[in-house]
Amino acid sequence: MSQRYTIPPDEVEISAIRAQGAGGQNVNKVSSAVHLRFDIHASSLPEAIRERLLKLGDQRITKDGVVVIKAQEFRSLEGNRAEALRRLQELIDSVAVLPKRRRPTKPSHSAVVKRLDSKTRRASIKAGRGKVSD
Repeated sequence: MSQRYTIPPDEVEISAIRAQGAGGQNVNKVSSAVHLRFDIHASSLPEAIRERLLKLGDQRITKDGVVVIKAQEFRSLEGNRAEALRRLQELIDSVAVLPKRRRPTKPSHSAVVKRLDSKTRRASIKAGRGKVSD
């Protein structure tokens, strides 16, 4: 039962980079490159996820809490947008996964007290059986 946090599109700023490729090579590919900016502090992320993202030592996260993701694998702007959003979602999903709760190896203090209490109560009831009261 894992709850996935989806990023609202209005919190993501995507800008297309119009840059000339090196020596004119792959101009189409570079001109469709995309920069995605996502401000962690201004987002509607839950506080726990926000803190874990900031603690994460990822080079895509700046010190002021802005995630910058660049995508230029595809020749289309739409493909690169989708890729950048997918990477951001993966980043948030990796932080949002909570470790499974482990069963403690020792019983808790309250469990021990409860067990001893019921043991003594049972013992006193058993001790009282068969005795005739005055």
